[in-house]
Amino acid sequence: MSPTPPARRLRLGMPKRMFSQVLLMQVAIAAGVAVLATGLFLAPLSDQLDDQAMRRALAIAQTTAVQPQLAEELTSTRPTADGPVQTEAERIRKASGAEYVVVMNTEGVRWSHTDPERIGDIVSTDPGQALAGHEVMEIDSGTLGRSARGKVPMRDADGDIVGAVSVGIEYDSVRARLLNAIPGLFAYAGGAMAVGALAAYLISRRVQRQTRDLAFSDIAALLAEREAMLHGIREGVVALDRGGRIRLLNDEAQRLLGIGNEVVGQPLDEALGEGRTTDVLAGRFTGTDLLTVRGQRVLVANRMPTDDGGAVATLRDRTELEQLGRELDSTRGLIDALRAQDHEHANRMHTLLGLLELEMYEDAVEFVGEVVGDHRATAEQVTEKIHDPLLAALLVGKATVAAERGVALWISDRTLFPDELIDPRGLVTILGNLVDNALDAVAGKQHARVEVELRAEGRTAVLRVRDTGPGIPAEQRELIFTDGWSTKKPPAHGKRGIGLSLVRRLAERQGGSAQVAEADGGGAEFTIVLPETLAEPGLAPEPGRAAVGYEAWEAAVAGTTTTKEESR
Repeated sequence: MSPTPPARRLRLGMPKRMFSQVLLMQVAIAAGVAVLATGLFLAPLSDQLDDQAMRRALAIAQTTAVQPQLAEELTSTRPTADGPVQTEAERIRKASGAEYVVVMNTEGVRWSHTDPERIGDIVSTDPGQALAGHEVMEIDSGTLGRSARGKVPMRDADGDIVGAVSVGIEYDSVRARLLNAIPGLFAYAGGAMAVGALAAYLISRRVQRQTRDLAFSDIAALLAEREAMLHGIREGVVALDRGGRIRLLNDEAQRLLGIGNEVVGQPLDEALGEGRTTDVLAGRFTGTDLLTVRGQRVLVANRMPTDDGGAVATLRDRTELEQLGRELDSTRGLIDALRAQDHEHANRMHTLLGLLELEMYEDAVEFVGEVVGDHRATAEQVTEKIHDPLLAALLVGKATVAAERGVALWISDRTLFPDELIDPRGLVTILGNLVDNALDAVAGKQHARVEVELRAEGRTAVLRVRDTGPGIPAEQRELIFTDGWSTKKPPAHGKRGIGLSLVRRLAERQGGSAQVAEADGGGAEFTIVLPETLAEPGLAPEPGRAAVGYEAWEAAVAGTTTTKEESR
């Protein structure tokens, strides 16, 4: 036989759910308050009832003592059960509802009593204060038990004290009044407690909905996890309330924005100052992956509104997040440039081989000199006007591709661009896409030409690419920037309509613009304006990015970042 399972023990303790705990605590508080209020009411009520009884007894005694015939009869008659003093005292006792009305002389001998046999005896309690002329109120015990008493002196017509009157109110009646008041008081207290319990239940239900029926331990664990997550992730997190004040700032956000935890509670404009970063975090610019510059850092920001009217913004350091992507793009750009040069190099080698086989040595030497000179001249022409190595490498590589396709790639005489880019990758992507599109537009045409103009206006970069192609009709000048829209047939391995859409998105994320118009003499002219692209005056360029010449270009060829696939 299987052993008998042990009996389950009933365990008492606090419930785990927040709803149950809040309800239990509020009901306990309501019950405690009701009990305390009842006790605080009953305590003075007993004293008030005693005082009322004593004052009532004193009033009856005063009324009895001021009757002149009663004082005269006290001094002129003997204390008997059928005497006039006893008769009048009993009449007053019955009319007032008192327990007893005792009239006594100055010796303390009773002239009246509810028990006629006690008439003529000395009173059981000391009447000294009343016979001395004082009025007395007290709770005391006598021959009739405990009672509320009032004692006053009795005076004759001349004002002399001839005796005293003692009136008692049965104390059991006072206690009965107190006991009779308790049920009603408890009823009121119970009603108040019921209302409090109902209010506690409604409040607890609201708390349950707002906390999703979590236990206090679950909420504490969530808060601990949130703190660990916010301060451990590599993304900056900034939480704002509905008034635009900072209410949370994790460690990474402090590092990226260059501020401390002391700005918590301050308005965003006051904490960060004016600028694009403030506008992006405040929601004045809308969109995803918005590009902004804070100091020497290029940040990517996303903002999400919350149900309470505030917002949560995340910040990423673009340089650190895309370091691996830059290396891959550089490799792809190098392969693309080398592939373009391979065709031309093969033709030149065949020509050189032919000249050597024909023993035309002088012509071969001249041919090699011309090829090397042209190549060096093209590179030096670019690097004299464009000092950024990535941009220079890109244009030299594109010049080789253009020459292979029979297109002249010119650098405008107005071009002069410093080596002060904060993040050259975006500009390289934009320029590469526009040049590729321009080469596609003029390929196969006579006198094909593409002209590039790149200038700096303060911290703003202005880029123009002109071609001698067919141009773009006015009704299509906005459609060409739509993702997936293209006039070209898509290749078998992909789709077109990405390059120009990417160009506009990159420009707008930096607060700039991308427009197209008709170029002078025909063709298309693309104009890209990128604010805050150049570093602030006086800031040192990034390490390894010194001014370039032909030799530096050769070392930076790997910086060519635009691919054929991006330009489609």
